[in-house]
Amino acid sequence: MKETIAYLNSLLKDDDTVVIGLSGGPDSMCLLNILLSLNKQIKIVCAHINHNIRKESQEELLFIKDYCKTKNLTLETTTFEKKSATQDFNELELREKRYAFFGQVINKYNGKYLFTAHHGDDLVETVLMRMTRGSNLKGYTGFQVETKKDNYKVIKPLIFMTKDDINLYNEENNIPYVTDKTNDEDNYTRNRYRHNILPFLKNENKNIHLKYLKFSRELQKYFNYVDRVVTQEIDKRYHRKTLDIKEFTRLDKLIQEKIIEYILDDNYIDNLYLVNDKHTNLILNIINNPKPNIEINLPDNLRITKSYNNLKITRNQKNNNDYMIILEKNTLLPNGKKISMISNNDNNSNFCIKLNSEELSLPLYVRTRKDGDKMTIKNMTSPKKIKDIYIDNKLSKEERDSQPLVVDNKGEIIWIPGIKKSKFDKAKNENYDIILWYN
Repeated sequence: MKETIAYLNSLLKDDDTVVIGLSGGPDSMCLLNILLSLNKQIKIVCAHINHNIRKESQEELLFIKDYCKTKNLTLETTTFEKKSATQDFNELELREKRYAFFGQVINKYNGKYLFTAHHGDDLVETVLMRMTRGSNLKGYTGFQVETKKDNYKVIKPLIFMTKDDINLYNEENNIPYVTDKTNDEDNYTRNRYRHNILPFLKNENKNIHLKYLKFSRELQKYFNYVDRVVTQEIDKRYHRKTLDIKEFTRLDKLIQEKIIEYILDDNYIDNLYLVNDKHTNLILNIINNPKPNIEINLPDNLRITKSYNNLKITRNQKNNNDYMIILEKNTLLPNGKKISMISNNDNNSNFCIKLNSEELSLPLYVRTRKDGDKMTIKNMTSPKKIKDIYIDNKLSKEERDSQPLVVDNKGEIIWIPGIKKSKFDKAKNENYDIILWYN
């Protein structure tokens, strides 16, 4: 507890704006009340995500709304809708959606930090799980107290505390919270580690979380060093999606492996869950294969082609019309263009749109067309088929397939960048807090 308070007092300055991910559970409620107890003049914005999985989700949302109201705290909420009636998002997809929402809340309030309630026990569980199922040097570090992300930092100040510490704080300070009953079920992997392995380790050392924190920090130092070396070497050998094999094979085996990981990260920016160490090893095997010409396909239509001394990374365009990307501060699109969140722009063309986040379901996404897509064009009352808008603007078949659409979390089409704006577009004299630029 002392370490957490001391850390927060050294980190935060008066007038800082911070966003806290608030689930309503004991961990996040503990963190919120610790922040409220500090002798700091900070603005706290609570951000709640309704994952819409459990039947108690709506009750938890109402609890949070009531609590924030009593404490006079600003609250931003969003609800995640299922991908379809029968298919939900996997954990990595959910993580990306969560941080996209948090990022937009940060940008809306010009926040400096995002606080999450991950604690010391979470760190131990995370490291153990990754060691068991396999990961890489960065993965084995678990997570850090501070992580840089875009224009803000993610802060996990409860890393110095255990679950028992949190429960004791809540009890002594009469902190209300909601309980997720699924945390008691052993059909979840993390719960099995929490219920069966962690108690054994704590019996050996009640401060085991601090030992794992030290391990994590030491490993992070080595990762940072390797990262610097890899960055230098990849710049010398990888240009325009092409790797110089002759120069590459002169490097240490560890650096070779890390360069391939970096190349995959670069090509799967928003879909990292599609690849793992098996794909890294597959590419390394191709490079070391004596055959001069080899071609393989990886997930999401990525093609790896070895031609004598070059390894080329290309993407099969035949399914290029089937993508959905979380809209972040700077989002690179498959058509080579990008959509950026900017602070100011007086351009009134269809290449710029001004939005009020309160009228939308965040986060926002970019995708290509689907059958039956409709949008209510600005200054019109009835929705119009996207197909007809494309025809009116004389887009070719290829242009229609690659044309991006901006949609909100409920699937509502907000904007056809460069073509048409929807009813959600705001005039300069109206209220808006999101400006998007397509170029």
